[in-house]
Amino acid sequence: MSSNDAVAKLLYGPNEFRVLKAGNHVLCAVTGEPIPLDELRYWSAQRQEAYASPEAATKRLLGQA
Repeated sequence: MSSNDAVAKLLYGPNEFRVLKAGNHVLCAVTGEPIPLDELRYWSAQRQEAYASPEAATKRLLGQA
């Protein structure tokens, strides 16, 4: 498996993320769907999780997922 189709490992900060392990996507913590790194807009630095949409982030943060 190449980094072109691998899940990346990221360190999420409050305003940006840093790639710890190369890959081209991460998985949404709520839905499990792949999120291309260039489309990643929603995450929690506190939980170190990525979210596919603002709705998924809201569900997680409200404890509904």
